[in-house]
Amino acid sequence: MTRRTPSRGEFVALMGMLTATIALSVDTMLPGLGAIADELSPSDANKAQLIITSFVLGMGMGTFFMGPLADRFGRKPVLLAGAGLYVIACIWAYLAQSLESVLVARVAQGIGASGPRVIVTTLVRDLYKGRDMAKITSLVMIVFTLMPAVAPSLGAVIINLAGWREIFLAFVVFAFMSSAWFMARMPETLLPENQRSLRFRRLKEALSEIFSNPMIRLCVMVQALCYTVLFAMISSAHQVFADVFDREASFPAWFALVALLAGSASILNASLVQRLGMLTLIKATLNVLIVITAAVLISTFAGLSVQTSFYIFLIWMTSIFFQAGMTLGNLVALSMGPLGHIAGTASSAITAVATITSVVLAVPIGLAFNGTLIPLLLGILGSIIVARVLMGRVDAGFDKA
Repeated sequence: MTRRTPSRGEFVALMGMLTATIALSVDTMLPGLGAIADELSPSDANKAQLIITSFVLGMGMGTFFMGPLADRFGRKPVLLAGAGLYVIACIWAYLAQSLESVLVARVAQGIGASGPRVIVTTLVRDLYKGRDMAKITSLVMIVFTLMPAVAPSLGAVIINLAGWREIFLAFVVFAFMSSAWFMARMPETLLPENQRSLRFRRLKEALSEIFSNPMIRLCVMVQALCYTVLFAMISSAHQVFADVFDREASFPAWFALVALLAGSASILNASLVQRLGMLTLIKATLNVLIVITAAVLISTFAGLSVQTSFYIFLIWMTSIFFQAGMTLGNLVALSMGPLGHIAGTASSAITAVATITSVVLAVPIGLAFNGTLIPLLLGILGSIIVARVLMGRVDAGFDKA
């Protein structure tokens, strides 16, 4: 007898915990970047940022495989396999003795984490569609945006008690907990008639269907640019706090405050998306972020005090996190709307392209850090403007697909 699907509340909580694997893997590392740079890259502190983007790169690479595998073998086996690779990679990173070895392990860790990432999107599409899917995705995204409120402080505590390497052991414990919950409570949602072959021809047909749609292509590129903005800010945040504003010690607390404030975006989006539509909310969010970023850029030349500049930066950083809650879930729902019959492959391809593209764009923005906010501001402003231009070309009817 097939087990019943968990209640909507438990489903959202479970999907949120699986999604938290990603946020935890990124944000818990932030307080340790200085220590990692001192130990493994003392001659070039900027390289420590690659601890963040290497994980994101692996996550993007892994999504190319996880979706087709999920459409062939089912959601549960693929998630469990991804969790297993994630645990192995965490142990590898814990034992690594060079920055290069840690980065390779982080790529592998990202590939493993792509399992939960793809499966969450696929499961939501299996059970919901249209604006209902956007609402559920927004609720799940609350965890993604609120996890930074906890993760840096958790990382700081672990570092103070044991060192930065022990963070990877904490990841292992979390992976075991979330996987056990999923395997115990979530039934398989892949219907037998929707199983797809792994043959190259079938995969090519699915990819052709996805990317031959110009509206989907536009949404994927906008999603990539929104991720670029988010990852550029996250990877640079610790250095900005430490080198620009001399507030490294209070970084976890300020980061938590920003995350808590920005977490309201997903709640707001969930309450508005069914009434206003995804397209309207994405465009409005990008418009506001362009204005805020341009104003912050202008303020850097106004000769303001360091304290005033710091609070302006906090407002800007909050707006960057806020836009993630107002855009990413909607963009996923827009892209996936017409693709329910190939949800796993579609989720895989769309997420992979958006993520890898965002890493390619975010890495040079982060590595351009020169002790000021200027490179970060210019990189983010350019990304938002291009995203808004592309979003203006998306057909309004696509919102209801």
